[in-house]
Amino acid sequence: MGELLASAPGVAAIREKLSRGFLDDWPSDVAAAEPASPSVTVGLKIALDEVFRTAMVALAPTPGNSELCDIRREIDDARALYSERGWLDAPETFHGDPPPLEALDPKTVTFRGAEYQYARFDSLYEPHFGEPGRERWLAHEGNRTGHVWLLRHSGRPRPWLVCIHGYRMGWPAADFTAFRAAWLHGSLGLNVAIPVLPLHGQRKLGSRSGDGFFSASVMDTLHAEAQAVWELRRLVRWIRSQGSPDVGIYGVSIGGYTTALLAGIEPGLSCAIAGMPPVCFPTLLRANASRRLIGAAEKAGLDWDAAADVMRVVSPVAFAPKLPHGRRYIFAGRADRLVPTAHVLGLWEHWERPRLHWFGGSHISFVWEPSLVRFLHAALHEAGLLWVPPPHVSSRPSRRAP
Repeated sequence: MGELLASAPGVAAIREKLSRGFLDDWPSDVAAAEPASPSVTVGLKIALDEVFRTAMVALAPTPGNSELCDIRREIDDARALYSERGWLDAPETFHGDPPPLEALDPKTVTFRGAEYQYARFDSLYEPHFGEPGRERWLAHEGNRTGHVWLLRHSGRPRPWLVCIHGYRMGWPAADFTAFRAAWLHGSLGLNVAIPVLPLHGQRKLGSRSGDGFFSASVMDTLHAEAQAVWELRRLVRWIRSQGSPDVGIYGVSIGGYTTALLAGIEPGLSCAIAGMPPVCFPTLLRANASRRLIGAAEKAGLDWDAAADVMRVVSPVAFAPKLPHGRRYIFAGRADRLVPTAHVLGLWEHWERPRLHWFGGSHISFVWEPSLVRFLHAALHEAGLLWVPPPHVSSRPSRRAP
C-alpha cells in the first residue's frame, strides 16, 4: 500500500478526502477517531485550541490582491518547472543529498538551572536554480543559520531522539516543555536533539516565531519544509558519526508533518513518531485561515489544487516510508480543532495502518496528557531505544545498558 499511495492517484485520493473532511470513507474500525465525550475538561481543552486559532487568524496579515496574484503566478510557474524536471512524478529527485555536518561545536549553557548544549551551524540550503521565490528565500539572512539544542549523556554512546517542534515554537521554554525533554533525557536515558525549524525561534523574520512558514505564500512554505528536511538529514548523519547505535525522530503538529516526510526520505531511522500530523498544507490553511483571506485568494484566482500539486515534492504521502512498519507511530487528539482528523487518518492509511493512539484532548493539551506519556514510553521501548522496559508493557526485549 505504501507504493500505491505514493503514486499520483493515491495522493489525489487522500487529498479528495481531506477536502471533504468526512470520515465515512475511512475504515469503520477506527472507533477511537470519534469525538471525545463531552465534559468540562474537554471543553476547556477545546477552548485552548480555539483561542490559539483565533489569535493566529486575527494576527495574520491578509495579502493584498497584487501580492496574491504574484503568489498565484509563482504557483503556476513552479508547477510547470517541477513537471518539466520530473519532480512531480518522482518527488524524491527534488531533494539533493546534503553535505555532512562537520562543524558542529556545541557549547554548554544553562536553562532553568539545568545544563544542556547549544550549537549553531551553516544551513547551506538553497532552493534549486530557477525555482520561484529562490532569491526572496535566500535574502532571509538569519534563516541561513541552523540552531539545535542537545541533551546528551557522557560515557558510551546512547540512542538519540530528534524532537521536531510545531508551529510558533522554536524556543527552549516551549520546546523543552512540550517534548518533556527532562523526562526523555533524565528518566528514559536518551540523548535528545531539538533543532529549530526554519523561520522559527532565533531564525524568525517577523515579530513572532514562525511568521511566514504557514501562510498563503505557498513557495515560502515549500522552501521552509525542504530546508527543514535538508538540515534534519545533516543532523541525523552527524549524530550517527558520533557513534550512536540508534536515531529516532518525534515531531508534533507541523513537526509531525516534517517527521513523516523525513521518514520517507532518510533511511535507517530507528523509529518515527508523528504527533497530530497534517499531510497537506494548502488544505490545512483553508481549514484554519480567515474567510477574508480565503475569499481574497479565490478572487485573485489562486488555484488550491495547483498549490497542492506543487507541494507534492514535500508531501509526506508522496513518499513511501523507509522504516519498518513496526517502527511507525502516530498519535492525535480526539478534540483537536487545528488539525482535522482526516489528515491524521490520511497518514495512517499511507503508513499502512501502524500503531495509532488517540488521547482525549485537543491540539494544545497534548503537553499534559498522561495517556500520551504511556504511549511514547511504549513506542520508544518497542523501537529498541530504551534500556529499561516501561511498566505494564510486554513487547520486545529491552536494550541492556552498555
